[in-house]
Amino acid sequence: MNGPSDGVPMPRPRSLRRDLALGFGAGIVLTWLIALLVGWTILRREIDEVYDAALGRTADRILAIEDIQRGTPRRSDLVAQMTGPDRQVLFRSRNADDTLFSATIDEGFSDAGDMRVLTLKTEGGGLLQIAAPLEERGAAARETLAGMLLPSILLLPLAFLGISWFTRRRLAPVDDLSREVAGRDARDLRPLGLKDLPAELEPIQKAVDQLMAQLDIALTAERDFSSNAAHELRTPIAATLAQTQRLIAETRDPETRARAEGIATSLRRLSRLSEKLLDLARAEGISGRDHGLHDMVPVLRLLASEFDGRVRLELTDVPAPIAMDIDSFAVLARNLIENALVHGTPPVTVRLSASSLVVENSGPPVAPDALAKLTRRFERAGSQNPGSGLGLAIVETIARNSGTSLRLTSPAPDKPDGFLAEVRFKS
Repeated sequence: MNGPSDGVPMPRPRSLRRDLALGFGAGIVLTWLIALLVGWTILRREIDEVYDAALGRTADRILAIEDIQRGTPRRSDLVAQMTGPDRQVLFRSRNADDTLFSATIDEGFSDAGDMRVLTLKTEGGGLLQIAAPLEERGAAARETLAGMLLPSILLLPLAFLGISWFTRRRLAPVDDLSREVAGRDARDLRPLGLKDLPAELEPIQKAVDQLMAQLDIALTAERDFSSNAAHELRTPIAATLAQTQRLIAETRDPETRARAEGIATSLRRLSRLSEKLLDLARAEGISGRDHGLHDMVPVLRLLASEFDGRVRLELTDVPAPIAMDIDSFAVLARNLIENALVHGTPPVTVRLSASSLVVENSGPPVAPDALAKLTRRFERAGSQNPGSGLGLAIVETIARNSGTSLRLTSPAPDKPDGFLAEVRFKS
């Protein structure tokens, strides 16, 4: 049966590389066009001013001829001089400097001080020289340069803001992918499942999803193997222990009895180890989902009653509602108490409130470097006391997977020795 999407091509994901190239290219072209338009407007105004000034000077020259004929020449910033073939001055502007034209005899343009001089030869062999101040040219050049730079100075910050906004917008999928990956913990191996990713990020998400799927399979297989192995060992160990205990009860030979009791002790230790391995496998499978609030006071009282008065309870809150699975709490508390009894001196103090569980025992302090390793599997920190080395590893695993925190302290606070384990629950 065909699905609803059969025959409908899937839209191709957008290319981040293409979007950035087109966006930057369009932004640069737009900025250049705006700068060109503004610059052209300013330059056009400067050109109009130059031509208007030229028209004005032409009008001044025409009026000057009329004024000269009337004997009342006007002053102007444009000066002129005409000489005959013998360099005799035939005409000179009223405001012309006597030394301005003395050194300028070459035909063409030249500079004389702060004036620009044009020298032309007349048909009679004389010279016509016209000079204008260079300051006007400098002012025009400065205004033109300002007209070209001003649009760039104004548009560059806008261009930077536009590039920043466009880059942040187009790279938002990269930030989303980064946050999604960084926000995952060791227990969350679900596919990322982000939509509308650019074509360059799709292979990354696919590779990460495949990696997490493979990790999930491997971790599940490891947990299943540990759980199944521990479970399968329970029956033969129990059967062997039962036969050994029967042998102890029936034998009359002291040497045989001693050997059988040694075997029984080893089998009990092996049975406890298999139970710890089973607890560890279950702890690895705990999820951090909300289990609701449960009063853990009855659970802790029941556990304490199993240790024949070696546990002293201090209940701060009754009831003590805690957001945790009851079975997980029981395994966590039992392992903390057993660890304190095996490696410390009874009685063990257990304090429970709605926010924390504290287990404290007397005994030699643990070195700081060894304290940091106690939550590793099969870590005993050099202790010769009988134990599996898995108790605190189970506690740390349950705490981590339940969203709580475990803190180990030695010596105990305000004491020269001892050991304290505190589990802080989620509020």
